[in-house]
Amino acid sequence: MPRAGLFAPDARDNVKIQKTCALLLTLALTPISIAKAADRQPNVIVLFADDLGYGELSCQGNPEIQTPHIDSIAKNGVRFTAGYVAGPNCSPSRAGLLTGRTPTRFGYEFNPTGALNKEPGFGLPAEEITIAEALHDAGYTTGLIGKWHQGGTAKSHPFRHGFDEFFGFTHEGYYFVPPPYDGVTTLLRRKTLPGGVQGEQAEKRWIGKKNLHYHTWRTNEPDYDANNPIVRGGQPVVETEYLTDALTREAVDFIARHDDKPFFLFLAYNAVHSPLQGADAYMKKFAHIEDLHRRIFAAMLANMDDSVGGVMEQLRKSGLGEDTIVFFLSDNGGPTKELTCSNLPLRGSKGQMYEGAIRVPFMVQWKGEIPAGRVYDKPVSSFDIFATAKANSTGATAPKQLEGVDLIPYLTGKNDGAPHETLFWRQGGKTALRHGDWKLVRMGKRTTTGNAMWELYDLSNDISEEDNLAAAHPDRLAELVNIWEKLNGEMSEPLS
Repeated sequence: MPRAGLFAPDARDNVKIQKTCALLLTLALTPISIAKAADRQPNVIVLFADDLGYGELSCQGNPEIQTPHIDSIAKNGVRFTAGYVAGPNCSPSRAGLLTGRTPTRFGYEFNPTGALNKEPGFGLPAEEITIAEALHDAGYTTGLIGKWHQGGTAKSHPFRHGFDEFFGFTHEGYYFVPPPYDGVTTLLRRKTLPGGVQGEQAEKRWIGKKNLHYHTWRTNEPDYDANNPIVRGGQPVVETEYLTDALTREAVDFIARHDDKPFFLFLAYNAVHSPLQGADAYMKKFAHIEDLHRRIFAAMLANMDDSVGGVMEQLRKSGLGEDTIVFFLSDNGGPTKELTCSNLPLRGSKGQMYEGAIRVPFMVQWKGEIPAGRVYDKPVSSFDIFATAKANSTGATAPKQLEGVDLIPYLTGKNDGAPHETLFWRQGGKTALRHGDWKLVRMGKRTTTGNAMWELYDLSNDISEEDNLAAAHPDRLAELVNIWEKLNGEMSEPLS
């Protein structure tokens, strides 16, 4: 159950009043603060893919699906080969990015889906300060476009977490077009195919004469759209455009309307998350891919890449190319069986604690401030987005417990250390710790007889986590377990 007082009506208001008073006092005592803010308030854009595998971008080594627009961010900036997120699935990962903190510290451990999104026990706690709140209070206009997945109750609305504008949906997913799915090829999961075929066997498919097809799965395709409308602000709207294109439209419009002032844009795609729906034009582009499942995935990824291109083009039109920090990353690794997506060369997939679940495609550009075309191999985290934005935006404040670091000194060479020595993850009986180049993993649910066995990997020469060294290095294993236990003792119990 949620902690007592978690959603007290005045919890966030008290924080906001305190922060506002502190900021007003600072401005009163330092008259030049306004001028400094105008001089040093770069726009911040976070392009957040959903369920994108580590190995799927062409800049990450995929020769099959070209992603030139996403690749351009790496070309004009820095690509991280050890970029991590806060959780192995959608909602905890988002909570970590927004707050700059390990979500398990404030009880945000699990991934609500379906009707659970409407339950009061789930949702980003009111007292947690988000990057949107920090930048808003520094004078930024803040916008969220796309997927929220931080609670579907009124108290969890993006407006109550620092966003001025919101266009999107609050649950874990959404159909890219509504029924009858015109203009797309659709492949849905289904427990029983027409004709009676059952079971979780992706190779067993029912290919219809129309554009609606099925493949066998342990469950049916989730009812993503149930009680989960597309909303503008707080009001439902009818959206008929392919959703990735609609999000692009809204993002381009947001930039064009606010290019005369500093802004923070969180463009949270639902691509390439299921349901699998590829628009006709992109399906034709990949007609040479024989496997229908893979062809739809390729169409969805290429569509999102063009969306990124549209956003970057609007930045150029607005003359903001050198005044904007742009991050691109995924919320977690790809669910390979579900989408065909690849996390290679990493082991595992979404929902696990191996690298394929928590190490993601991750890059940043800030023209004129960080080098172009660099590859950075030391561990970084989605926590660092909040810290980087705060450190480089005059007037922005952040909670003292922020766990991220400003990445700019590391990327410019002013700091040659590692941004993070230790990173921690926990989701029920599944947990992991990275300390230096060593990785501690425990997979499996808690049982009456205890937990699954610890695994130990040396990521410096085993990025694929193939060689479990727990038995060969008992001292190292004990060292990391001790670190894990200390950090675990700092974490909260789950909200629900």
